[in-house]
Amino acid sequence: MKLIAKSAVVLAIIAALLSFVKFENCRSNGWAPPADYIHACYSDLPALFGERGLITNTWPYSSATNAVEYPPVTGVVMWATSFFVSDIVSDLVGDNGNKYRNYFDINALLIALLFIASVIILKKLKPQLWYLLPVAPAVVASLYINWDIWAVVSALAAIYYFDVGKYKISAIALGLSIATKFFPIVLLLPIALILFRKSKVKELIIYLVITSATWLLINLPFIITTPVGWFRFFKLNSERAADWGSIWHALEIFGLKISYLNLISIIAFAILALAFTLFVFGIPEVPTLASIAFFIVAIFITASKVYSPQYVLWLTPLAILAMVDKKDRLDFWIWQFAELIYHFAIWQYLAEVAGAEFAIPAGAYATAILLRVAALTWFCLRIMRRSTPKFGPQNLEFLSGVGQGYP
Repeated sequence: MKLIAKSAVVLAIIAALLSFVKFENCRSNGWAPPADYIHACYSDLPALFGERGLITNTWPYSSATNAVEYPPVTGVVMWATSFFVSDIVSDLVGDNGNKYRNYFDINALLIALLFIASVIILKKLKPQLWYLLPVAPAVVASLYINWDIWAVVSALAAIYYFDVGKYKISAIALGLSIATKFFPIVLLLPIALILFRKSKVKELIIYLVITSATWLLINLPFIITTPVGWFRFFKLNSERAADWGSIWHALEIFGLKISYLNLISIIAFAILALAFTLFVFGIPEVPTLASIAFFIVAIFITASKVYSPQYVLWLTPLAILAMVDKKDRLDFWIWQFAELIYHFAIWQYLAEVAGAEFAIPAGAYATAILLRVAALTWFCLRIMRRSTPKFGPQNLEFLSGVGQGYP
């Protein structure tokens, strides 16, 4: 372990290469269903390269009906990397003009580099447990599904700079992260709670202003030039029904359709966020952002209308930061095992939908969803309960439901 700890870069490279091997079947044979599902190597990288017109270098927000379904930073990355894929490049590498494969490769390389950076940042934040990220099986399995790591690295940077007191740099990093994959916006809640508890209201206001200004500065050119295409991300998320991986989707498969899902999911998040707020305020000592960020992101994902397999890339670094010490490793592996079960369940279920002869039925897939959500919930509660000796007995009472009151 000491040898491994000396080289985060080497371990991250090994993880990135192992993940690349997992996607090799699709990379070599093409991303065609149901084979890409059967071999669990589906990736949005080549899929959206063709479907969103990036293969012709089309501006990703030019269409009102086919704009990319991501915030601007991700969209620009998707578009910019399309220029590295051309017939000339294909001829140079002897790839017979396989633009899809080349597009996957260039994005995979960038994702691998950002993953290495994420491991390095995590090592600074959690020197005793950082190695769990590159050895986490669900992380390795999911690395090249989407562009999520672009937001993960900036979110980790925001957490790092916040906890060392460099609030302005942290705010810029968070604004960048929100402009990449919208989920880091929920980190504003624990940030606000921490600064409020420290009686740093002025710093909180400045933090919110800088974060908002950074986000607006990145988004404004898109809002002005291609407003409809830019807004498609928000439109799709507001209109989407219960989607892959969500607890709402599992309930629908089991015959329980949720009416007014938008409202219900918002209410669910609000209730859980309130419980999180009470927990944070019950901690005698002001916690670090690193120690509590995992819980709010887990709440957001659990209440969301979609819970994609690559969301484990968001959760795993934050889970490692929240872990108290090495005693939490067993719980971590149990949670990762549940994530891995879901990872293969969704692809085999999609194989069934795509007409594969051997796959799993909808009921088995829905069960995998519930197992995944239950494992995440259990892991959160385990960490919170183990944290209470450090943070104070009030939280233990709150979590166990036997408290007489909550300060």
